[in-house]
Amino acid sequence: MKKHLNFKKISLSLVILFLLIQSIRIDKTTQPVDDKKDFISLVVPNQEVASILKTSCYDCHSNQPIYPWYSNIAPVSWWIKNHINEGSHHLNFSVWGDYSDKRKHHKLEECIEMIEEDEMPMSSYTLMHKNAALSDAQKVQLVEFFKALKNEAGTQENLN
Repeated sequence: MKKHLNFKKISLSLVILFLLIQSIRIDKTTQPVDDKKDFISLVVPNQEVASILKTSCYDCHSNQPIYPWYSNIAPVSWWIKNHINEGSHHLNFSVWGDYSDKRKHHKLEECIEMIEEDEMPMSSYTLMHKNAALSDAQKVQLVEFFKALKNEAGTQENLN
């Protein structure tokens, strides 16, 4: 009987804790995007590549993430916000125009590497966003796009 009572106390405490942490909300404010600085506006990929980037990359790597319904539930919301903050810190397609040529070149190299090594998009993201998972053909298409962009002559003209 004592074990049953302890289980009830622990369960009640966990429910109360869960309800209390719901009051700690994440900031879902998005920053406006200047098309003069946005990657897609600047490099003008074909429609298919632009769509892949928007679907598989922009939620974490831009100033315009789309927060799913479950981002309202702590502690999942904290984890999602951390992913978005980390992703946009490392690469933010919304401010591509502010990057130096050297940084753009490096970021393109990282994009290629991360896709080729199946590190992006992250499996924790594609688990809940099935449409963001890249097919083998889409991976090849993105890698070829990033390589061509990186290798084009006159990188400043093509990357700005």
